[in-house]
Amino acid sequence: MKLGDVSNETAMKFGKPLTGVRILALEQMQSLPWATQLLARLGAEVVKVEQPGNGDPSRLAHPGVLDPQGRPLGATFLRNNLNKRSICIDFKHEEGRALLKRMLARYDVFCENFKPGTLAALGLDYPSLSADNPRLIYFSLSGFGQTRASPYKNWPAYAAVAEAMSGVYEHARLPHQPPIPNPVAGLGDTSAGMFGVIGVLAALRHRDRIGQGQHVDIAMFDAMLAMADYGLNVWSLGLRREPDEEFIQPGIHQPFRAQDGWFMLQVVREHQFASLVRLIGCESWLSDERLSTRLGWGRHIESLIRPGIEGWAATRTRMEVCRLLAAQGVAAGPCLFHKELVDDAHVCAHDALVEIPRPNGDGPPVLVAGNPIKMSAVSEGPESRMPWVGEHTAGILQADLGLDSDELTSLYRNGVIG
Repeated sequence: MKLGDVSNETAMKFGKPLTGVRILALEQMQSLPWATQLLARLGAEVVKVEQPGNGDPSRLAHPGVLDPQGRPLGATFLRNNLNKRSICIDFKHEEGRALLKRMLARYDVFCENFKPGTLAALGLDYPSLSADNPRLIYFSLSGFGQTRASPYKNWPAYAAVAEAMSGVYEHARLPHQPPIPNPVAGLGDTSAGMFGVIGVLAALRHRDRIGQGQHVDIAMFDAMLAMADYGLNVWSLGLRREPDEEFIQPGIHQPFRAQDGWFMLQVVREHQFASLVRLIGCESWLSDERLSTRLGWGRHIESLIRPGIEGWAATRTRMEVCRLLAAQGVAAGPCLFHKELVDDAHVCAHDALVEIPRPNGDGPPVLVAGNPIKMSAVSEGPESRMPWVGEHTAGILQADLGLDSDELTSLYRNGVIG
């Protein structure tokens, strides 16, 4: 989908579900910006508060492009800040905090993802802000949460830290090999953001019922425990291994090689196994005692199953293999390269990628993920580009607080806004 396109014009007449919800976000890097971008895609008005100067540190991430003023727009910023407006206020400045507090009277949700205690020291914590605005929903996102005890509360955290602590790295680690960090490049961020969006939506609905806001507190560690619950669950049921022992998982959950690359195969039920072996001409497996259980399938992947499957797949492409398996009710999918995703028929039909023209017009468009939430009465898009740093400062302060040009000039000169 190109920036500004509307895929479902009929649904436009219904508007977006969060139209009218206003969000003020003191946000940085990926976890919270990912969440507020999703809320914006659902119709919320999101005002991103950045520090004067370079703004959100994710603008300096690599690789990146330059905005029309020659300032950096890093990859992390590019993919998490569509459909927002940017305002620069120095919240460490007393006058800057006063501006934020005045603005909040006109907003439904306040979001922040700073280290616990940072905003409390500045009087921008939930108890302080809700005292003047009891309907305010306050959304915090941090490594280990704010409202409950944790020995790690004051630890800084990025996605990989929460992922590692969730157990998923050790669960997936091969014997005598180090863990592979960031296997999906930020699941700790996006999972926490997703649960935060759910929390905000629930808090808005709760406020509709009782007329009062609340503190939505999301810990990245908690989010990753929820996302990676399989390993801990089966451990509690007795499926365990020593740190450098191979983990034998019941069923077939493996990539296999075809003529032109790899495909992923998942077989977890007996009738699926029977369909697989008949398709690939290995019916003898059905009477082989070694393969009579799901645990047996997992135990004999390398010695029996891989040679049989890869021998059958060796003369077929990934797509041909997966179509044949799907026709027999067996779940499989090709391991796609990034260049293949761009032209994939599903990706195109689902508007699963958004093209952002490069600000200087030099080179191919920047690609970011589209909105994965499809709703029959809600339009797909349009998406607006990410904001330049502080692009909307004057307009928002004039509209929200009625500040005139002299007041804005004074705030600029004093370093309160940028």
